[in-house]
Amino acid sequence: MSKSNYKLIMAYPAIEEFALSSLGYMWLHKLVGGERVSTDKPYFNIKEVDAVAFSISFDFDFMGVFEILEKNKIPFLASERGEEYPLIFAGGPVITTNPEPLKQVFDFMVIGDGEGVNIEVNEIIERGLSKNETLQELAKLEGVYVPEISNKVKKVTETLNNVIYTPIISDKSYFKNTFIIEVARGCMNRCAFCTASYLNLPFRHYEYEKIIEAIELGLSQTNKIALLGAQISAHPEFNNIMKYLKDKMDLGINIELGISSLRTDSVTAELVQTLVQGGQKTSTIAIEAASERLRRFINKNLKEEQILNAVKIARENGLKGIKIYSMIGIPTETQEDIEEFLRLAQRIKTENKGFDITFSFSTFVPKPQTPLQWAVREETKSLERKQKFLEKEFAKLGIGSKFSSAKWDYWQTVISRGDESFAPLLIEVYKQGGKLGAYKSTFKGHLGKTIDGFDLEDDLPWDFIENYPPKQLLVKEFNRLLKRANTDN
Repeated sequence: MSKSNYKLIMAYPAIEEFALSSLGYMWLHKLVGGERVSTDKPYFNIKEVDAVAFSISFDFDFMGVFEILEKNKIPFLASERGEEYPLIFAGGPVITTNPEPLKQVFDFMVIGDGEGVNIEVNEIIERGLSKNETLQELAKLEGVYVPEISNKVKKVTETLNNVIYTPIISDKSYFKNTFIIEVARGCMNRCAFCTASYLNLPFRHYEYEKIIEAIELGLSQTNKIALLGAQISAHPEFNNIMKYLKDKMDLGINIELGISSLRTDSVTAELVQTLVQGGQKTSTIAIEAASERLRRFINKNLKEEQILNAVKIARENGLKGIKIYSMIGIPTETQEDIEEFLRLAQRIKTENKGFDITFSFSTFVPKPQTPLQWAVREETKSLERKQKFLEKEFAKLGIGSKFSSAKWDYWQTVISRGDESFAPLLIEVYKQGGKLGAYKSTFKGHLGKTIDGFDLEDDLPWDFIENYPPKQLLVKEFNRLLKRANTDN
């Protein structure tokens, strides 16, 4: 018999502004209900709560998890929480990629798409069984990882039926008063470093008619519409979706239209014109590397002419500028690859006078569940030298450049490839304030292969997850790409 007073907390490990803009988190709240809390609004009555669910999208989100638990006087480790405490669980991209660093924190975790399994999870918790009985039942569900019980867990991959959209439109959201619609999930390009691609295979999309229905629903509440997906333009009806929106704007309907980034090889005049008509002034394309050799290595099969053509189309059809997302520290990278950025940037500027061009650089972070999960991360000092070189040379060219922190990217690498021993270390980092010095002192002697890289024969912390493509195919792809990098000119 279900508990009549069952209470769930939906916790987001950052401020409410970001929680309201997280489509996955907000949609799950729509599905399963519960009280929303965030780091700036963290308090709830623990005596009335049966379960607390965290949505974890970024490696450093553990800081927000511990903050919410601490403010509600909940022990960080599952082993220290008896029957008097609610069940604490989590899901999201970070958990699906590698749950082991937080294995000791959560009673259980959801691996994969959460729409269906979270409903089943809450139905089981709502029965009011003991903690142990509840966990035994939860362990039977596909996609639920119970550390004390599960040996293997299969990642859940949902068939996309009902379109996911923003359930609460708010001016408090990071994307103020914006109705976000998921158009597709996953990416067919399979760039070798990209979890967004490999975690969400196979590529799936919603039916055209259902997307149109969602657009109409959004427009009944706001004029700000944003389309979401790692590879939106791969939707078989993408051009028709954009035409539908453009036709409405041509009729005088005020629509502010947003697409976070454009696929470089699918930029068209019609697409850019529609975005400009919808109020978008700039957009982003991702090239990752400037040399074709390095792009081939990471499976980013872009020709330079396609990059130049995308920028040209953006300029000629009304955008004021473009941000070019790039990466340094990719395995096999040479100084010649770095200098290719300068040659490419100069050519883009020469061919697009008066157009605002900015290059944005991150550093390569090898991620679990990708072909480059075994890779060695380049030393931070070496990466910082490359950053300073590029910053100086781009300034000479009169082109803007932005860089992620190589030091923080280093710790992202450590956390993302960590094992079950990491939870006490992360707790100590939190207690010390989460600054760079806290990581350095806490993790001294505990880094292992998280930075040095794994051997292909190694047992990886996340190997217990049954995923697609399986490990043996990732090994095959890793070897293929290495061979490709060493043979292509």
